[in-house]
Amino acid sequence: MADHNDLGKEAENLAAEYLIKNGYKILVRNFRFKKNEIDIIAEKDNLIIVVEVKARSTDFFILPQEAVTKGKIKTIVSAANHFMEEFNKDQEVRFDIISILPDNTGKLEIEHIEDAFEAFDAN
Repeated sequence: MADHNDLGKEAENLAAEYLIKNGYKILVRNFRFKKNEIDIIAEKDNLIIVVEVKARSTDFFILPQEAVTKGKIKTIVSAANHFMEEFNKDQEVRFDIISILPDNTGKLEIEHIEDAFEAFDAN
């Protein structure tokens, strides 16, 4: 497996652990609808939280969260709508990004950006 795949899998595992430690209930990981995928779907405070996990080995070129393009947002929203219909969920949905980067010692650091897509809409 390529190194970036290893980092991506490790990042998703770290993100899931982080969410659980912070009171989120993981409903599903790697939810697929057509060619679209949602990394993590969780629940907290009667909200459905759709989480896109982005990891990079460096922020030299781009921050991980900056890799979530408008096109990617569209596919995540489409998959989230399908999830809500398929599982007959009638709750408010929030879209978050968990960004993971190594610090200067190589330890992976987590940044949780809540309502991330609203921030993108403002730009």
